[in-house]
Amino acid sequence: MAKGPRYKVPFRRRREGVTNYYKRRKLLLSGKPRLVVRKTINHIIAQIVVAKPIGDEVIVSAHSNELRRDYGWLADTNNIPAAYLVGLLLGLKALKKGIKEAIPDVGLHRALPGVRIFSVIRGVIDAGLKVPCDPSMFPQDERIRGEHIANYAKFLESRDPEELSKRFSRYLAKGLDPKELPSHFKKVKSMILARFNMPVLE
Repeated sequence: MAKGPRYKVPFRRRREGVTNYYKRRKLLLSGKPRLVVRKTINHIIAQIVVAKPIGDEVIVSAHSNELRRDYGWLADTNNIPAAYLVGLLLGLKALKKGIKEAIPDVGLHRALPGVRIFSVIRGVIDAGLKVPCDPSMFPQDERIRGEHIANYAKFLESRDPEELSKRFSRYLAKGLDPKELPSHFKKVKSMILARFNMPVLE
């Protein structure tokens, strides 16, 4: 461990590896609201946050549990389609509160193309918010709709139906055939848009 009269103890959150203060400072200097995206084992959480002298203030938030509670989402709450819907929901809530732009804050998550974080950001942008992000980082439309999951379910059904039942037990327990995930995604997306009086686009 470093010692000496000039040694400075890092901030606690830096020591714990949960905050990159150099990166945070650059985000705060923009003066714009931050689109904060975080994921857990089971959920996706997205927030619009503004910095205040006493600390960050959450202006609006969306949680993947809302998809299940308010819109009848039956699939996993932490996959790519769910992440997109959380972003869409957050973006529509933000617009309703007069927020028109934000900058992405992915924290310490690795910024890799096609991951759930960028699915959230794509949803926020599709809702109508201005968020600077390279489109090449977004998942393909087919993955956002969950077609990769449906295709895998079809593959398992043809090869090993028992394995299908094991891998998609939570889907089946809720009454959702995983092969129908893209149509279920479309239905839930339409419900979200309708609740905010937005046009339902294909």
